[in-house]
Amino acid sequence: MIAIYPGSFDPITLGHLDIIQRGSRLFDRVIVAVLRNPNKIPLFTVQQRLEQIRLTTQHLSNVEVDGFDGLTVNYAQNKQAQVLLRGLRAISDFEVELQMAHTNKTISTQIETVFLATSNEYSFLSSSVVKEIARFGGSVDHLVPQQIALEIYKCYNHTSPIANPITTEPLPPLKSMPTEPET
Repeated sequence: MIAIYPGSFDPITLGHLDIIQRGSRLFDRVIVAVLRNPNKIPLFTVQQRLEQIRLTTQHLSNVEVDGFDGLTVNYAQNKQAQVLLRGLRAISDFEVELQMAHTNKTISTQIETVFLATSNEYSFLSSSVVKEIARFGGSVDHLVPQQIALEIYKCYNHTSPIANPITTEPLPPLKSMPTEPET
């Protein structure tokens, strides 16, 4: 069975990779499909995102990476896929994703949508959150694969806050707080 995991993946996060890895155990083939969305201004080009995903999924033999534009359902039909794979982080995701799944079903009754709940440690994570943290100089090393973090830092013209902290001077030792007498 072929599953399509569509998205913008700008950038790919550890949450995305969690869904891809788990999906690769459930389906014979998973195609990670990068949408060319003319309504968004991406951090990375479609070609860069395709390369990033290929790099971070190369250990998964049944995962392919491709780009597309247009309707996801049409793309899935062209690839002879039976499933659209979607990750769910929160109730707000469910409302949007359920509406999209019902809409897709009106276009093609042959394609099912399968939802995977994100792992707890990624339930807050989105590409937008990663970009926002990086834009203001924060570390995203714990949110994306290391090689992707380095590319993100280049986009914002800084290096990893963990690798190059703002100050290298040690903090002064903590002074003990005076205790108040008991009354």
